[in-house]
Amino acid sequence: MVALSLIPHLVLVLPLQPIIKGTVKNVIVGSVNSEVTIEVAPGVEVTAIITKSSAENLKLTEGKEVHAIIKSSDVIIAVG
Repeated sequence: MVALSLIPHLVLVLPLQPIIKGTVKNVIVGSVNSEVTIEVAPGVEVTAIITKSSAENLKLTEGKEVHAIIKSSDVIIAVG
């Protein structure tokens, strides 16, 4: 299990899964979803499609440090 503190006083406990730290390179906002590109190493990027409201709640902007949590065929993005 991995514990990830997303918000002060809130800890999310996840089954052991790959967690990759990176920096938001680009956010393309659509009417329902947002496409988030994260640079995890020089020249290496991970792209995720998340809901527009999730991108807004996480305040995802270029340059923000985030964690990409790989779950099956999905990527969950967490800040913190």
